[in-house]
Amino acid sequence: MRHPTPRRTALALFGVALAAAPFLKPPHATASVRAIGLDDPAKKEIAMRLVSSAENSSLDWKAQYQYIEDIGDGRGYTAGIIGFCSGTGDMLDLVELYTDRKPGNVLARYLPALREVDGSDSHDGLDPGFPGDWRRAARDAAFRRAQDDERDRVYFGPAVRQGKADGLRVLGQFAYYDAIVMHGDGNDPLSFSNIRKRALRTANPPAWGGDEVSYLDAFLDARVWAMRQEEAHSDTSRVDTAQRVFLRKRNLDLDPPLDWKVYGDSYHIG
Repeated sequence: MRHPTPRRTALALFGVALAAAPFLKPPHATASVRAIGLDDPAKKEIAMRLVSSAENSSLDWKAQYQYIEDIGDGRGYTAGIIGFCSGTGDMLDLVELYTDRKPGNVLARYLPALREVDGSDSHDGLDPGFPGDWRRAARDAAFRRAQDDERDRVYFGPAVRQGKADGLRVLGQFAYYDAIVMHGDGNDPLSFSNIRKRALRTANPPAWGGDEVSYLDAFLDARVWAMRQEEAHSDTSRVDTAQRVFLRKRNLDLDPPLDWKVYGDSYHIG
């Protein structure tokens, strides 16, 4: 069962901004590039499994390419490995990319409808066939690759870049990634960038001469505050009984074994 964890707003703006420029370092930042980051293949696999435990109640993130449902969060259909939404622009971007690479695919005919419903929870032009066609498309390696690439462009890549710029190790980069997955970025007051700004009011990241553990505590405090602003996010266990567990153990590189809970369910990576 997928738990109702609605995510981001202003995703279309975020994707445009990323295409124009990466996150910028503060002028006084002196972050060092770590030899091992969240983009290390083994660490990235851990990140995907951690997010899947919260988003899909499963560690099998590769089973989620075909996932699609309306979870009643006001964002229309939620689907795929990172929860692309028909109401937030990222699902439209994904299907456009897939169609650029493979014209005439089974989802291409829904592009006009996806453009129309962007910004709403409407299914107009999508029902009844879209969910079944999404699952059919997920059997295509080209569509799975498109999901991977959009995940990296819009969520994973920006989180890792900003985490490294802030001098954070693997756990901190993951905390950024999980925040962008849920909240997106842009001008929304609950976006990732504004969560980060809230944390910076009380602590500095290592790149600014601060203590990493203290900064991550401040960032997770800010993240919990943002989650509690929306009823659908009020269960903060993906922070409280997962990320904070790793932080309390000073496991800043997310080295296995890892044990955590989300929504009361226990998970383990050996």
